Amino acid sequence: MSEQAGRVLVNSVPETFETAKPSPTFDEAFTLHHRSVYRAAYALLRDTGLAEDVTQEVFIKLYSHLGTLKDEDHVRAWLLRVASNTALNTIRSRSRAAVREEEFVKAAVVADGVTVRIDSDYERQAELDEARRALEQVKEPMRSCLLLKQQGLSYKEIARTLSVNEANVGSLVSRGRKEFMRCYGKIGGRR
Repeated sequence: MSEQAGRVLVNSVPETFETAKPSPTFDEAFTLHHRSVYRAAYALLRDTGLAEDVTQEVFIKLYSHLGTLKDEDHVRAWLLRVASNTALNTIRSRSRAAVREEEFVKAAVVADGVTVRIDSDYERQAELDEARRALEQVKEPMRSCLLLKQQGLSYKEIARTLSVNEANVGSLVSRGRKEFMRCYGKIGGRR
């Protein structure tokens, strides 16, 4: 290599290398990601109180794992994954109580034997339950991609959160929507 080519090569190398963003402090992470974590939990739970509880649990876990997270970009994906897992665990733990409540509503009878009139709140709840049952029938990772996309995450963020290839996220979202509509139509009696 000539001396001139060597100088050009040396001069073309930047003096400082761009490094990964450092891991944020707990306060920074909380300020930046609290709303996203809450929305992800609420999307799965559809209960503000439970979503707040899950959000609190997620940030408690973040506090104890803050030193193990690589960089700022990794924190958001980690928080959303932990929020999804914690919310799903909450749903599983509450499923028996929901079954009992459903049976109670079905068995509610007025003194003369006529079933209690269903009001609009119950109808709305039944519709939401139908949607949840349809969503439960959508297979992973299509369901998670669909939920995270509905929360406004980009394909890149979804790929990082779910550890899937970014190129596959669009098709997973599309297939998830189609599968949800197919399942929702069957459950709701519409085809």
